[in-house]
Amino acid sequence: MSDENNKLLVDLEVRIKQVMFLCDSLKDENERLKTEIRSRQKQVDETVKDLQQLKTRYDGLKTARTITAASVDVETAKLKLSKLVREVDKCINLLK
Repeated sequence: MSDENNKLLVDLEVRIKQVMFLCDSLKDENERLKTEIRSRQKQVDETVKDLQQLKTRYDGLKTARTITAASVDVETAKLKLSKLVREVDKCINLLK
């Protein structure tokens, strides 16, 4: 019976070591994945920031185009400029 118990203990020890190794491997993979997620999130944040800047530039270009086309439609240009002035006034009031 002692030989059988020793064999069972050795088998148990081997399995525990395998589980511990698997656990360590999973911890390493988890940390690697967390690092990759942080990196991807940073890329997403930068892309969103770039998109916002491009939208702002695009709106500015649309406004400039409207102003340069003002000779064709002065009333539209006046309305857009008035809207821009109101938006700037709102921003100034919010800053106060």
